[in-house]
Amino acid sequence: MIVAGPSCLAEAKGAAVGEVLLEREGGVAKVTISSPSTKNAMTAEMFDEFARICREVDGTPDDRVLLVTGAGGDFCSGADLKSGGGEVAVSSQYHAALARMKKIHSGALALHWCSKPTIAAVRGVAVGAGANLALGCDIVYASETARFSQIFVKRGLVLDYGGSYLLPRLVGVHKAFELALTGDMVDAPEAERIGLVNKVVPDGVLDADSSELALRITKAPPIQTMLIKQNLRAGAASSMESALEAEAHAQSVAMGTEDLIEAMAAWLQKREPEFKGR
Repeated sequence: MIVAGPSCLAEAKGAAVGEVLLEREGGVAKVTISSPSTKNAMTAEMFDEFARICREVDGTPDDRVLLVTGAGGDFCSGADLKSGGGEVAVSSQYHAALARMKKIHSGALALHWCSKPTIAAVRGVAVGAGANLALGCDIVYASETARFSQIFVKRGLVLDYGGSYLLPRLVGVHKAFELALTGDMVDAPEAERIGLVNKVVPDGVLDADSSELALRITKAPPIQTMLIKQNLRAGAASSMESALEAEAHAQSVAMGTEDLIEAMAAWLQKREPEFKGR
């Protein structure tokens, strides 16, 4: 296992940076949200660190997949709404609240625009911003213990961390309204049925299955995976004509790569390809 990065000296010593941990192995950058006593609720500093890590992984050629999970038995219970003194950490001052939300949301954007494939491995609670952090990943695996909620309305708040963008695209407008206006908890089988997650697995194999998927994706040609992700993201909000135009440009780039030559050679020689990202 490699835990590295010159800007992450505390990681290299095995310590947490803002309780958001980064491990690297075999092309997989694994991020663990770690604050088990609060079900991995994220402080402002943790949101900042998550955003920084997403940007770092995006800019690191050896990182081919970003895998996000939570420590202990939960994924993330959203923002830590309590300060050190136990008071609710919200602001009645509009401009202060707006500045804080924009800073927190920089992580949602960093995750959304990360050019590497992203996977969430969810067990236990994933609510509020924690739910939308998971849903913002390209692929979501959930254990049988996973529970999702857009809990905001029950806390006197509204959707954030991309929920208003993600939910209608994943479950449709009517179901998005239901989830957002009730804050109801959705268990793993229901989450799979309505399209919030790709796959539900026994809790004991979640880590192994999500890691296996991540490693499989690292074996794909990285330029091509980046282009596929770029076009799928854009395609959700574009016309057929725009999608075809983007695909034509992306395919033209792919056809000029060394990895395409390697893929064809491996196919003809009946062996596994070794992609270099060139």
